[in-house]
Amino acid sequence: MGWFNKIFKGSNQRLRVGNNKHHHHVYYENYPTASHDDEPSADTDADNDEPHTQEPSTSEDNTSNDQEYEDIDRAIALSLLEENQEQTSISGKYSTPPVDEDEQLARALQESMVVGNSPRHKNGSTYDNGNAYGTGDLYGNGHMYGGGNVYANGDIYYPRPINFQMDFRICAGCNMEIGHGRFLNCLNSLWHPECFRCYGCSQPISEYEFSTSGNYPFHKACYRERYHPKCDVCSHFIPTNHAGLIEYRAHPFWVQKYCPSHEHDTTPRCCSCERMEPRNTRYVELNDGRKLCLECLDSAVMDTMQCQPLYLQIQDFYEGLNMKVEQEVPLLLVERQALNEAREGEKNGHYHMPETRGLCLSEEQTVSTVRKRSKHGTGNWAGNITEPYKLTRQCEVTAILILFGLPRLLTGSILAHEMMHAWMRLKGFRTLSQDVEEGICQVMAHKWLEAELAAGSKNSNAASSSSSSSSQGLKKGPRSQYERKLGEFFKHQIESDASPVYGDGFRAGRLAVHKYGLRKTLEHIQMTGRFPV
Repeated sequence: MGWFNKIFKGSNQRLRVGNNKHHHHVYYENYPTASHDDEPSADTDADNDEPHTQEPSTSEDNTSNDQEYEDIDRAIALSLLEENQEQTSISGKYSTPPVDEDEQLARALQESMVVGNSPRHKNGSTYDNGNAYGTGDLYGNGHMYGGGNVYANGDIYYPRPINFQMDFRICAGCNMEIGHGRFLNCLNSLWHPECFRCYGCSQPISEYEFSTSGNYPFHKACYRERYHPKCDVCSHFIPTNHAGLIEYRAHPFWVQKYCPSHEHDTTPRCCSCERMEPRNTRYVELNDGRKLCLECLDSAVMDTMQCQPLYLQIQDFYEGLNMKVEQEVPLLLVERQALNEAREGEKNGHYHMPETRGLCLSEEQTVSTVRKRSKHGTGNWAGNITEPYKLTRQCEVTAILILFGLPRLLTGSILAHEMMHAWMRLKGFRTLSQDVEEGICQVMAHKWLEAELAAGSKNSNAASSSSSSSSQGLKKGPRSQYERKLGEFFKHQIESDASPVYGDGFRAGRLAVHKYGLRKTLEHIQMTGRFPV
């Protein structure tokens, strides 16, 4: 390495290693040589003992400095080449084929660019302790030749591993990584645009607005189709009111939802179950103008002859309670007009508004009764055969009138109510207050409904075969599901009646019967005219 020392020995040139970006320059003066005989101090110059300094460079030094850099690079390369050849000759294990000087220089330059894992060095203008050339590491002040990563302040920049963000965007729909491109941030999750789909129709949601139910997204139209209530009458979406709220009416028992406008647009109701007539269904119109739904029509009692077996059954019900009606009281089914005319002819009586559906008459008069029905041909019960019936007073009760065309359970509950009026009059009960007389009659109607529903349930559990007698108009065996529901509705009507006469009277009478029993309650009413408390 003698030629290498010749290059640096006695050199008083300045070496610049800079960062062009920030234009910082560092100068190193009086580099020490490898010879220790005439080596000056590491801190001061041999001639003037001037300490090493860092000064800005000027543009005049550029040409000479570039030439010095080339000489230094060449010296480093040759030094590494010599060391490599010495190691090869000592080991004797490998033989290097002869190559020309240019190729050797190229190899040496390539090796000089390989930087090992060397520790970071302190700033300074002297060489590092004991670092010799040929190891391929770096100069003592931390400047590296061949590696190319040099900071202006003399520090070596070691490339650090880049910490890539590991929480990759995962699509909540397909659970796959969301790469480059568009994605959606909805419902606290990230989605591919094609994975954000409507829970109703399974199609992608591309609109700017959408609806949700729980954590499920919907198209606004699909959400409305599934959750916005529809009118059970017109099948349209129930409109919102002026406040933007959905407002509708609903039957308290059947939960039939309908637009508020249908209460005033002459939409007909079934005269039995009170449900409104849907637009896609036609109710049967009776002779007196009332409408009857097809379900209620299935068990409707349409004429006087058809009602006689039911009358006998209710008489047996009273006899089972030791309340037999001794006199023969005529039972007649009549149209609405005939019932209203008979009501006007009575001096006394309590009538449940808005429509009377049964009467217990005590006056002599002539009524028009439905003797025989006529099957409909165009949806109307046309041609009912009616005939006048002369009522004569043989006892306190002349007849019981029931509105025709009502389902069997409703007809039976009305008949049980009116028979209680007849029983009390025939037993000589004093004139009672309306709430007491009508209340105890409603208790009897309610008891009969309970007995009928319980009997129907037993028949259903026993799986007895269903048979019908057209001549008697009775249904034996298990009832249909709708008929049982209809019976529960009639009970509900009695229980939830808000009128002070029928409603409050029933609740007071039921409480008394439950507390004291039916027989003692009736005895107390006969003596005092009031319910026992």
